[in-house]
Amino acid sequence: MATQRSSGSSRPAIEARSIDYVPRAERHGKVWHQGPFWFTGNFVFLTMMVGFVGPSMGLSIMWSVLAIAIGAGFGTVFMALHANQGPKMGLPQMIQSRAQFGSRGAIVPFAATIFVYIGFIVFGVILVTQAIQLVLPGSTWFWYPMLIAISIVIALVGYDLLHFVQRWLTYLLIAVFGIVTLMAVTALPAAAPIPVNSGWNTTAFLVQLSLAAGYNISYSVYVSDYSRYLPQDSSSPRLIFWTYLGATASAIWLMSLGAVLSSYIPGADGIVSLVQTGNYFFPGFGIFVALVGAVAQLSVTGINSYGAMLTGISAVDGFRPVRPGVRVRVIGLSVVGLLSLVIALALPDAYMASFNGFVLLMLYFLIPWTAVNLVDFYAIRKGEYAIAEIFNPHGVYGRWAWRGVLAYLVGFVAMVPFFSLPFFVGPAAAALGGADIAFIPGLLISGGLYLGLARNLERSSEIAAQRQSQLVLEGIAS
Repeated sequence: MATQRSSGSSRPAIEARSIDYVPRAERHGKVWHQGPFWFTGNFVFLTMMVGFVGPSMGLSIMWSVLAIAIGAGFGTVFMALHANQGPKMGLPQMIQSRAQFGSRGAIVPFAATIFVYIGFIVFGVILVTQAIQLVLPGSTWFWYPMLIAISIVIALVGYDLLHFVQRWLTYLLIAVFGIVTLMAVTALPAAAPIPVNSGWNTTAFLVQLSLAAGYNISYSVYVSDYSRYLPQDSSSPRLIFWTYLGATASAIWLMSLGAVLSSYIPGADGIVSLVQTGNYFFPGFGIFVALVGAVAQLSVTGINSYGAMLTGISAVDGFRPVRPGVRVRVIGLSVVGLLSLVIALALPDAYMASFNGFVLLMLYFLIPWTAVNLVDFYAIRKGEYAIAEIFNPHGVYGRWAWRGVLAYLVGFVAMVPFFSLPFFVGPAAAALGGADIAFIPGLLISGGLYLGLARNLERSSEIAAQRQSQLVLEGIAS
């Protein structure tokens, strides 16, 4: 594929690239587009439901919103820092992990990441189906495969369509949910002046904070997938700023809305509570709100399918070379869709408890990876990589990079005493009354250990390979 920047010839309707490098001639887009992309990317039913947790455990609205703001604000820092890797390296997010873990050692974070993507697809499809069933007939056996198929088509068309849809949905979401939020803070208190919960609970505060942080940290595995086509000289501070602004604004807004709904509506259900609140504006508006939310959730399900495909191809390529192109993308998306469908149909109706545990598991698996990846990019290699060598299993990065693997595993093990899951509570978490602060030792130990192990890393062969790598990638050398 030899397309030009956006000012030149038109680009193909279906994206041809997958895990391969994006040449400079194909770079396009604007840095500020990351803002609306990540605003809409985080403005989904699943995000709102994170805010239900604090009030359901006895936390007041005020304390729930504070926990959400601190957690989402903190977690998004790590997510936004990954945005800079896209234009600098021209690669999808997870394949970059080969520089820290090796082409086969990277299977550890790859497996965790695929788990995250599939989980988001499954929960997203369930919620979109609930919204659609408010106005249309059809069982889950009809809607689940239909919605997954639509998300796969969106993901197949690829990068530019995803950016276009996310950008324009932002305006609609702000208008519609602005009205719902106004109703939530005026009509709900008028109808039920005393919130269901109005107190302080230390455990609930820490759980809400941790869930908000973990939820936004989980987006770290997506970020450069959607910034890798930007021009290589894109401003790093502006790119990080727009990514952070979009992702944190929507998370805090929607999670806080969830906290308000959960506080004033006993036993609140995500879709039903939105409909009830929207109908205070005028009868039937609540249904419209739910359907707008369903469109946004379905768009993000396409993003999850796209990311799962890229990560799955990266994992396979580490053991058996894969030829990038549309064909491998179709195969990868088909596998993702089938796996998501099977899990969605098998999941019990009481999915909310499963969702809370899923968000925590995301945090546990991804914290060590994001710490290692960011330390490597900003402190060890300072953004300088021999990109072509990332695709060479016998190259300078090797098959197994023991420093990254060891730092990941040690950081993960250090988190275990702080785990607080429905089926397991670690001793440290139990001593804190069930509160979960596992992300703190995970970040500090994984990142700190990798920094210590790689600080004096011998890089002469990698540095020598960098210039030749760029020549190969841009087609100057044979």
